[in-house]
Amino acid sequence: MTEMLLKYFRTQQKKVQSEKVYDTQCPFCSVQCKMQLIEQTNITRKKYITVGKENPTSHGRLCIKGMNAHQHALHNDRIKYPLLKVNGEFVRISWEQALNHIKENFTKIQSENGMDAIGVYGSASITNEEAYLLGKFARVALKTKHIDYNGRLCMSAAASAASQTFGMDRGLTNSLTEIPFVQCIILAGTNIAECQPTLMPYFEKARENGAFIIAIDPRETATTKMADLHLKVKPGNDAALANGLLKVIIEKNYIDEEFVENRAKNFDEVEEYVSSLSLTEIAEQTGVPVDQIEQAAVMFGQKETGMIFTARGVEQQTDGSLAVRNFLNILIATGKLGKPSCGYGAITGQGNGQGAREHGQKADQLPGYRSIENGEHRAYIADVWGIEKDDLPRKGVSAYEMIQKIDSGEITGLFLMCSNPIVSNPNANFVKNAFKKLTFLVAVDLFVSETARLADLILPSTSYLEDEGTMTNLEGRVTLRAASMSSPGEAKHDWQIICDIAHALGKGEYFTFSSAEEIFNELREASRGGLADYYGITYDRLKREGGILWPCPTHDHHGTERLFEQSFAHPDGKAVMVAVPNHPAIPKEQPNEEFPLYLTTGRVMSHYLTGVQTRKSSSLAARNFESFMEIHPATAKKFGIQDQSLIKIESRRGSIVVRSKWSETIRQDTVFVPFHWADSQNVNMLVSDKLDPACRMPGFKVSAVKISPVDAM
Repeated sequence: MTEMLLKYFRTQQKKVQSEKVYDTQCPFCSVQCKMQLIEQTNITRKKYITVGKENPTSHGRLCIKGMNAHQHALHNDRIKYPLLKVNGEFVRISWEQALNHIKENFTKIQSENGMDAIGVYGSASITNEEAYLLGKFARVALKTKHIDYNGRLCMSAAASAASQTFGMDRGLTNSLTEIPFVQCIILAGTNIAECQPTLMPYFEKARENGAFIIAIDPRETATTKMADLHLKVKPGNDAALANGLLKVIIEKNYIDEEFVENRAKNFDEVEEYVSSLSLTEIAEQTGVPVDQIEQAAVMFGQKETGMIFTARGVEQQTDGSLAVRNFLNILIATGKLGKPSCGYGAITGQGNGQGAREHGQKADQLPGYRSIENGEHRAYIADVWGIEKDDLPRKGVSAYEMIQKIDSGEITGLFLMCSNPIVSNPNANFVKNAFKKLTFLVAVDLFVSETARLADLILPSTSYLEDEGTMTNLEGRVTLRAASMSSPGEAKHDWQIICDIAHALGKGEYFTFSSAEEIFNELREASRGGLADYYGITYDRLKREGGILWPCPTHDHHGTERLFEQSFAHPDGKAVMVAVPNHPAIPKEQPNEEFPLYLTTGRVMSHYLTGVQTRKSSSLAARNFESFMEIHPATAKKFGIQDQSLIKIESRRGSIVVRSKWSETIRQDTVFVPFHWADSQNVNMLVSDKLDPACRMPGFKVSAVKISPVDAM
């Protein structure tokens, strides 16, 4: 009887239900999991189900963000038409009116103040095609040197460290498939379990196979719980901790002398410096006991294979680039590079954090990781673009420095694409006030973000379900994101918006593209022969193969699974080591009597970046509907903070109000606040605007603060 009823209900369901399947991939983190959105329609409503698809990186796994990504893409708050601010309110206008408005204002600004008075602020969430086109748009259509992007706040320290050390930067020097066979792994400032959870099986398998895992983090997280050894470092002291590890490795002679002799430079300088250091003093500075430093160093040094992974915990500091270089020193000294299950991994944050920095959004870069200051590189790209080499602008400045130029009046117009800088940048009160000074701000987005509220004109963009293109994941694996859902209203793809504006500005001959694939084919040519060589990658190959690791210089090349097997990318083929000081040239804020605690920031699993998209997902917003401050109970009692109570956090730059969350797993001198919230809960209002001198990364991970109960104010 039961079987008959089930058969009847299935038959009835088929009569009233239709089903559409949309192939796509997750728009959030750098894993870029492949998935399908299944749309089921019956008489009364539509129902959506997300399922994972097999792929070379996450093998069909999805996390909570990917499973619910469609909720923001289908949200009623999506911008569907161009919006012009009139008397303080946004009103709908036509695309023709919007483009004319841009032409009039950009032309006026540049005629009065020069070509560089317009800035372009890009994103690491857009496709490779759009990142490439945005760089070309800035330099060819606008002829401005001022272009940078929000990836500057995410990956720049790791990118500069790898470039300086190895001669090139790719997220992983080898593929994820090698992780299960690594004998010792160091996870430095990375919370993979919450930020890239679909990667965890690689590390869990390594542990099953006997790997010894070392985690470096001021907090206990879901990732550190997996580790065999947790080094609970004091915020901002990662470079010094790496010196401690290196000192033990050298003194106990875990050096691969042949590798160092033949494939590295400056080892003697590094050895001389770390030999002068006191391990006891390093332990005191870092808060990590001597015996734990020794245990970690010995375990990593004695193992035949080992990998080190870094992320924002190490990188988002004013010496983040040098801190990463010091961890790379450890790999070089022990010869754990260019070999099976040996290498470095920068755990990229944003969805296209790797690809977006390869093809021209950074102030000093041209496509293929070419340098905008290199004459040969300039000539090659100028030829691809059909312009004169001398017409290419020179390098500009980093994202935050662009905002400083807005504040000083050097930049008076800004084209903003898919980013929310008044929330994501440090010293956020300053940033917001600077944006208010702009003569003309154009924002391209899915929603009216906190920054878009300040815009004069908002242009509606398409989501991951609607916008086809390639992305490059944390491995350096180029993937093709299918997208077949219809765009809502009059929303356009980012690349179409760029082309339309270029045409309005009289530069249409350089932007004649009619598909993402056409743009990719030009990108392939522009990257050809560069460090990030995509030339051998085509849409057809990506559809067949599911993803290809660059460099891939020819059509019959299979992609590069492991870098640096024979040599590094410097002209002499050698890696460059450097002695990294325990105390950085730019001093970090230290707790004192007035501001007695360290503040560090980071992510939670259910949200992404500034939360503009994830807070539009009811399922994700419900998991974390407000910000919070994680604090040790002993510290909370000292300052009169009750669990789950509202508290005020103050730094030298501003204050926010969030809810307390007691945790015995955080250092007693440290509090933690996630960065996904805006307005009165925007933790970046507390962060200093000091920048890493090498890569211009702000020091998000170290601020000095004081706390007090709200009811005591």
